Amino acid sequence: MFDNLTGRLAGVIKTLRGEARITESNIQQALREIRLALLEADVALPVVKDFIARIKEKAIGHEVMTSLTPGQALVGVVHQELITILGGEKADLNLSTVPPAIILMAGLQGAGKTTSSGKLAKWLMEQKKKKVLLVSCDIYRPAAIHQLELLANQTGADFFPVKDGQKPGEIATAGLDYARRHHHDVMIVDTAGRLGIDEAMMQEISELEALLKPVETLFVVDAMQGQDAVNTAKAFSDALPLTGVILTKLDGDARGGAALSIKHITGKPIKFAGVAEKLTGLEAFHPDRMASRILGMGDVLGLIEEAQRSADQQEAEKLIKKMKSGKAFDLDDFKAQFQQMRNMGGMSALMDKLPAQLSQAAQSVKVDDKLINRTEGIINSMTKQERAKPELLKASRKRRIAAGAGVSVQEVNRLLAQFEQARKMMKMMNKGGIAKMMRGLKGMLPRVH
Repeated sequence: MFDNLTGRLAGVIKTLRGEARITESNIQQALREIRLALLEADVALPVVKDFIARIKEKAIGHEVMTSLTPGQALVGVVHQELITILGGEKADLNLSTVPPAIILMAGLQGAGKTTSSGKLAKWLMEQKKKKVLLVSCDIYRPAAIHQLELLANQTGADFFPVKDGQKPGEIATAGLDYARRHHHDVMIVDTAGRLGIDEAMMQEISELEALLKPVETLFVVDAMQGQDAVNTAKAFSDALPLTGVILTKLDGDARGGAALSIKHITGKPIKFAGVAEKLTGLEAFHPDRMASRILGMGDVLGLIEEAQRSADQQEAEKLIKKMKSGKAFDLDDFKAQFQQMRNMGGMSALMDKLPAQLSQAAQSVKVDDKLINRTEGIINSMTKQERAKPELLKASRKRRIAAGAGVSVQEVNRLLAQFEQARKMMKMMNKGGIAKMMRGLKGMLPRVH
């Protein structure tokens, strides 16, 4: 999402490279470029003005260390101010109440409230070990209740069934009674939205909020809406005692202005970010990590956490034991690595968290999830014996595999060449050659020629 902004900010830093120190005169052009970059990213004008003023004050003030180059000093100041504008410290959910802790989901239709309700239920179950009940008070949108029921089934959360003719207030009251009787830790209430803000919607959700007295009232907003998202958030914040924001579709191609504006405009912290369509695609929002990503530093901590959550530990241990026993890394093992990558959200999610230089290096070989799917298709077209012993793959076998996978023989050859690179890397890793292994990473990735 922040690719353009990241590139522009990197260019600004370079303009100060030849300077001895930051002064009132040489920082003016840098600040002008930062201002333009933020406005292009659709950041709200009041936010941009405040941001630039604080950078200027700190960059030419006593806070800049003399041991730093001007570029380094400016990066430090911008990074700290980005953290501030994104909310400062990570804001956790408040579940400190007599169970069930009620979470009310608010927002416009299409922002992703229902999907986010399912994702949040999964997150609470996996990360906080909570027993969760999902309740739908959206009696207007066709199939909204059924959609939430499907999400409950997929996540393993409980679902409160709605009777025909029930009003939102009646559903909420009955759901709360059910949650208490069945000892649920958390009750997530999905509410109705509209295509735009109107009095009827606001009145209904205000009544639900007064009735349920939730510990969390979360505003769900689509990051792709840009400046409109901020205006909508302000309207909801004025009407409801919001406690936080869930920013959805942060993995999209939007310019990112909503993420940088919403805390400043509403005063409410971003608590979660939707980073993928799958049910595990909801992450706790860390302002410091997001600031690092915007500046091209990546989010290595987030990448490690995702790997720990998604990796199949048994498969990893099995591969380690296999390598230590002297058995060769084969094509089934190769395919398993891509499946692990998919579990982490695919290549796009992985690249988004890498520091800019590593991400650009990987993108230079045009890696994408479709190519990973094609790679798996080619391997699936091989026999078990061929996957275990790739040296068997001569011309006739390659033609058969290519026909079975619907690709050319050249693509089969490319996959085998990449596999050989991966096999060499595994040998290096087994011998402790991590540095050599990292240099070989590029050769393992599927690419377009």
